Amino acid sequence: MRRTALRLFATAALGLSAPALAQGPAAAPVPAPAPTQAEAARPQLVLAISIDQLSSDLFAQYREHFTGGFARLLSGAVFPSGFQSHAATETCPGHSTILTGVRPARNGIIANNWFNPAIARAEKKIYCSEDLSDPASTPNNPVVSAGLLKVPTLGELMKAASPATRNVAVSAKDRAVVMMGGHKIDAGYWWKGSAFTTFKDRELTPAAQRANAAATALLAKGAPALPAPAWCGARDRAVAIGNGTVGTYRFALPKGAKPDLLRASPRMDGATVDLAIGLVDEMKLGKGAAPDVLSVSLSASDYVGHALGTEGVEMCIQMAQLDANLGRLFAALDKRKIDYLVVLTADHGGHDAPERLREQAMPGATRADAALMSAALGAEITRRTLIAAPQGQPLLYGDGPFGDIYVNAAITGPTKTRVINELLNLTRNHPQVAAVFTAAELAATPLPTGNPQDWTIKERLRASFMAERSGDVLVALDRAVTPIPVPVAGAFVATHGSVWDYDRRVPMLFWRKGMTGFEQPNPVETVDIAPTLAAVIGLRIDDGAFDGRCLDLDAGAGNSCERTK
Repeated sequence: MRRTALRLFATAALGLSAPALAQGPAAAPVPAPAPTQAEAARPQLVLAISIDQLSSDLFAQYREHFTGGFARLLSGAVFPSGFQSHAATETCPGHSTILTGVRPARNGIIANNWFNPAIARAEKKIYCSEDLSDPASTPNNPVVSAGLLKVPTLGELMKAASPATRNVAVSAKDRAVVMMGGHKIDAGYWWKGSAFTTFKDRELTPAAQRANAAATALLAKGAPALPAPAWCGARDRAVAIGNGTVGTYRFALPKGAKPDLLRASPRMDGATVDLAIGLVDEMKLGKGAAPDVLSVSLSASDYVGHALGTEGVEMCIQMAQLDANLGRLFAALDKRKIDYLVVLTADHGGHDAPERLREQAMPGATRADAALMSAALGAEITRRTLIAAPQGQPLLYGDGPFGDIYVNAAITGPTKTRVINELLNLTRNHPQVAAVFTAAELAATPLPTGNPQDWTIKERLRASFMAERSGDVLVALDRAVTPIPVPVAGAFVATHGSVWDYDRRVPMLFWRKGMTGFEQPNPVETVDIAPTLAAVIGLRIDDGAFDGRCLDLDAGAGNSCERTK
């Protein structure tokens, strides 16, 4: 395969244009100014930030209020219409695209969970970041690994080019760590239970131990409610959902609180940022002979969105706290005089709870019919056809009322065809279903190209379809149908995962000291991030390795994507 070199040119990293020469026959050329720090060298640190469930809608709604870390990023290259272009808008697939530059159809991460009805173990569900080769691993208590990811990450490619590169990742979620870090991570930490943990057979370093001690002390001592900025006032209103209300909670932490109260609050982002800063110092990131990569996935927006929705005072407080935490992270890197290039995006978007959406000009918002759950669909097919799975096994496997549905491996041949046909009849005729396709239909569909905003539902599903892992049938729910039949206020009232743009569209922001900022409203993709970063650091990449394209971060006549042979 032909190889090309991606090189950093003098003005490319900054978005600065070279000064024009003086005009006229008597004029001598004007000397170019001395190169700035950013022009003179590639960055010492690539900082990749994912804000879990930060939709472009939330970003647009709150950007006028940002005065901390976001304010800095808004002075850089702003792409407000980035796309997680695939249909499986969940945490694992979304994180898998950011630093691989490859969509789920090729990188293998088709969902948070999928099923293999033929797998030998009793539990047929597969968790996206578990080690299937370890008999101790289960989808609910996984031995964490990136083994199911089929492609390398940017950090891995950088380490292959220069072994001095350190590839570090931290998050509240293990799947964010492994999908951004990949198979070869020098340090990786995520929250489990009541503390940060790491990979099997690795020890916690002092930085992680300090972070855990701080979290333990905070839970023991407690903390007051977080302040709601004045601009949150209109969202400070109780809304009845399920067995309780949302819309007025302020994240007070009682003495001796359970760890889940910390995890599902803005303080989880604070703890993650603290650990990231500790790892910068412990590993001397950005101070080595080659650029390092630090991936930071901040999960609190997702936890808050699921438990309390996206349009209450809770998310408003979270956005303010997130802005402050980003500011702390950037200030820490500035204090250490690290030259860093930062990209910020999200793994997916999100949608508010239908109970509040119906009060806000969306009367059709509703919850998914429980009849669309795989168990209910299987029972109805058995009632109609008398076809049943072996005793104690389900006829169909699925992870919710939409997405991939799998037929039990014991059902084969014409009998399986009949089950699939009945499944198609039940789902295609359901008023909450927008589209249904078989695996064969999607396998025969070319991988989509062009503007992801304009892709059909079928093309969106194709972008996250992989024949060896995807279901026998894939179901897409209609717009504003929340796939949570029974909500639990404070736990699970709203979600994401749909084919619609409120879940697919996310911001993409790039910043480096000295760069000339600009805003480009036209659609781009999260798979464009890896090739863009590779160009800036001068990384050699095989042609065809990325699904995305390099984005020119030079705001002038230069081109940060320029290639040399």
